[in-house]
Amino acid sequence: MRWSERQRAMLGAMGITLWGPDRVEARDAPATTVPRPRDPGAAVACADTPARAEASARAAGGARAAFVAAPAPDAADIATLDWNALRARVASCRACRLCESRTQTVFGVGNPRAHCMIVGEAPGENEDLQGEPFVGSAGQLLDRMLLAIGLTRGEAEPAQQVFIANTLKCRPPRNRNPEPAELARCSAYLVRQIELVQPKLLLAMGRFAVQALLDSSEPIGRLRGRVHRWRDLPVVVTYHPAYLLRNPADKVRAWADLCLAATLLAR
Repeated sequence: MRWSERQRAMLGAMGITLWGPDRVEARDAPATTVPRPRDPGAAVACADTPARAEASARAAGGARAAFVAAPAPDAADIATLDWNALRARVASCRACRLCESRTQTVFGVGNPRAHCMIVGEAPGENEDLQGEPFVGSAGQLLDRMLLAIGLTRGEAEPAQQVFIANTLKCRPPRNRNPEPAELARCSAYLVRQIELVQPKLLLAMGRFAVQALLDSSEPIGRLRGRVHRWRDLPVVVTYHPAYLLRNPADKVRAWADLCLAATLLAR
């Protein structure tokens, strides 16, 4: 049966659902498809997803994607450079990604004819800002250590003033450890610095300085206390000043290493 509008209203008010012919007719009638409003944002995303993805990738990591490393420094070529040319070559080096995040290179400081050459690990934040190795708290401790055996980084004769250089000339991001490839690409610069200084003694401070000079992964605790060799130069191994600030108990061992270095220099 068919229901009048009034009856439908009364039954609806009572909560009764109508399942009469009217509903059947409405259900069986051809469905009219009503287009759903299109989401402009979704439509664009579907239409140009590859392009948007590429743009996002460029925005998020464009610098990394665009970086192309220069060839590794040619050791034979580096070996011909004088101090000025070597400094310029280091300053313009783009042989690894560290060039992208550095403020400046950290070449080294001191007397170019020093009897003692100190080799550190990699520049930290302060070194990156100032362009000088061993600054900040670690540098202050190093200055006191050197003073205790009659050496300085300040102006002095070659027998008293040291030359200080790092294995890496650029700061690794967030002061992370140097990577083997970075150490390898920077090694020719350090080798040339040693050749130009011609020191009587190398003082290796820290694990990565030891690895660079001695090609050894042995802990410093097993290597310190005796004399090693880099080519024909004596090498004394000791802890990095930054390590000593965190582990002051090892300052006694570091003092013994310095005394060994002083004895070798006196000879």
